[in-house]
Amino acid sequence: MIHPDFTAKEAVQLAEKFFGIKGAAKPLSSYIDQNFLITAVDKKKYVLKIFNSLENPVFIQNQSAATSVLKKKTGYLFPGFVSSVNNESIEKVEKNGVTFVSCLLNFVDGKFISEVKNPSVNLAAQTGSFLGKMDKVLENLNLPSQNYELRWNPDNFRKIYDLAQSIANEKDKNTVLYFLNLYRDEVVPQMHKLRRQLIHNDANDSNFLIDEKTNKITGLIDFGDMSHTFRINELAVALAYMMMGRENPVENVLPVIRAYNGVNKLEEIELGFLYHFIVLRLCTSVSISAADKMKNPLNAHITVSEKSAWELLRKFIVIDPFYAKNKFRSACGLKPLTPDGKPISELLSARHEHLGKALSLSYNKPLKITRGLFQYLFDEKGNPYLDTVNNVCHVGHCHPVVVESAKSQIAMLNTNTRYLHDNIVEYAEKLTATLPGKLKVCYFVCSGSEANELALRMAKAHTGSDDFIVIDHAYHGNTNSVINISPYKFNGPGGKGCPVNTHIVPIPDLYRGIFREDDPFAPKKYACEVNKILDGLKKMNRKPAAFIAESVSGVAGQIVWPEGYLQDVYKMVRKAGAVCIADEVQTGFGRIGTHMWAFQAQGVIPDIVVMGKPIGNGHPLAAVVTTAEIARSFENGMEYFNTFGGNPVSCAIGNAVLDVIKKEKLMENAHETGMFFKSELVKLQKKYELIGIVRGEGLFLGFEMVQDRISRIPAVKETSLIAEGMKKHGILASVDGPFHNIIKIKPPICFNRENVKYYINSLKNILDVIS
Repeated sequence: MIHPDFTAKEAVQLAEKFFGIKGAAKPLSSYIDQNFLITAVDKKKYVLKIFNSLENPVFIQNQSAATSVLKKKTGYLFPGFVSSVNNESIEKVEKNGVTFVSCLLNFVDGKFISEVKNPSVNLAAQTGSFLGKMDKVLENLNLPSQNYELRWNPDNFRKIYDLAQSIANEKDKNTVLYFLNLYRDEVVPQMHKLRRQLIHNDANDSNFLIDEKTNKITGLIDFGDMSHTFRINELAVALAYMMMGRENPVENVLPVIRAYNGVNKLEEIELGFLYHFIVLRLCTSVSISAADKMKNPLNAHITVSEKSAWELLRKFIVIDPFYAKNKFRSACGLKPLTPDGKPISELLSARHEHLGKALSLSYNKPLKITRGLFQYLFDEKGNPYLDTVNNVCHVGHCHPVVVESAKSQIAMLNTNTRYLHDNIVEYAEKLTATLPGKLKVCYFVCSGSEANELALRMAKAHTGSDDFIVIDHAYHGNTNSVINISPYKFNGPGGKGCPVNTHIVPIPDLYRGIFREDDPFAPKKYACEVNKILDGLKKMNRKPAAFIAESVSGVAGQIVWPEGYLQDVYKMVRKAGAVCIADEVQTGFGRIGTHMWAFQAQGVIPDIVVMGKPIGNGHPLAAVVTTAEIARSFENGMEYFNTFGGNPVSCAIGNAVLDVIKKEKLMENAHETGMFFKSELVKLQKKYELIGIVRGEGLFLGFEMVQDRISRIPAVKETSLIAEGMKKHGILASVDGPFHNIIKIKPPICFNRENVKYYINSLKNILDVIS
């Protein structure tokens, strides 16, 4: 495509030569064509339009036919074509050996809606009525050779996938891919049921004209994107632009939908997919802008709506399609749809009958969660909840890169590790590349519990011992073996107490532990508690197999170990002939922000690393990574086989998660957002006595609630009130800690500063009430 590059002087010459109009020319903004305002000597105004080299002359003639019919049948103003001196609607012009098509249009006077501050509801309704009337005329207009190849035509939405690759910000690019996939998966299979006709296809607020005196719509310009496509796209395009800059975009455009439906009835299926066509337009807009500004960075018209489109597209992350659909239906007088599946009361009854009572539910009134996207979850009615609890979907719920990797691989093959496959080797190489030292040998399993179980077997095989040292209140999983090394379980309700081969050391908690923040020797004293266990085992002629610890405490309350603690403990343990196991099930993969693995922040390198939860972004995947030496000890003749561990689908997902963390710079985001989050929580701590301490690193945070800061008596009731109160604010929060007085914060690591501000403001409002 060659863009026209005529000067204003040349435009004057063309207007006179081909259209017999003498006057002055002023350049106007344009996307891929050239426009000049021609002011004739008699003061009449025209627009000289010179199209790009690929424009089809037949399509331009179709514009002339369409505007002519619309003007006659609607009474509104449209840009009429002025006949040339050759009695033609278009003329061919040439420059530098390239032929372009040009035409002269009557100038349509008026003020653009985009120039109106805070357009009224009445003006919005006028827009809907105008579009409805226009489409009723266009539906009966059959013109040849429509603009099927146009990028703005939703029939060509697959082209947007390629254009989206030009989006520089990886997170933004993946947002676009999510919405394109949503359109592909939900609309495309049903598109044959949607009505098609000729539409304007670009009814944005910079093309609508109003009379400044009456504030009434007078006309519409720019038919350059006119297409034969889905009727509903006409309304969707207009709504996309009218939603920009609005605090409540869905509610803001309901008068437009109501008015359109009043003159041109919408079908239920069209209302059902209106959301999808709106976001498709936004995705098309930002993708085309990204691609075209790389080719033509000086053209300001290319990015005229880019910022507003991105702001709106990000808002749509929090707008559920089901919620929007029911709002759109209500605007047309239709009853809201009921959510799919059983109502909550029936689900609870069936759950109580068919599921074990040991399974718990969150909240006094449990939520039915039906959908997720990035850092949000949605209930069955489409209400959004900011997720600060589910650290499993590490890079974001339903992340498109992860989802597509799973879909493509499961459609190809899923089998086990007894066959060679690239995925498992590629993943092992990628994963071990993130680890220090000699941690190079991988075993893949399906859960963190299973991974810790395997780590214990390795430690026993390597040392010949079966005594384990653990930190009080620790939790390492739900199988028999790992419950036996989890004081949180065996010393909790239903537990049977500490097994003889498990040895508990005090939790190095400088706030509530046996040695506190006022003791400068507290870290050393806590480390010496491990040495006491080692001495006791030695006296009994027993050798420890391993010291196992989370790199930052999880269920005990996001406690970051005192500086030097793990370094001292690892030295003692290794000297006694045991191995060191780092449980990174909750803290790994960049969550703490400063490092990929939390043990790195402690300045240690374990012998075995256990990974789970975030590794598969919600897919059941986990891993144990160890040294070649320990792996050889485990190779004692007994085959290790895991039916599902390391299968091609799981490894494809694991690869995708690592790619997203790197490309979207999510570890860096966890650090920057986490620092901001923690600083804001500390500000609240200074104001509210209920907050005893704020702990954690990156996006692995928690704050402990106390009745007063002297006694530090746990404020259990108030902690529960906060979790329930946050739910009412649309935030999922959860209680943690051995005394149930800690609010934990472990969101997907795409969590951002705006999310933090909303969380802090909501928390402040709740604290104001319960304080």
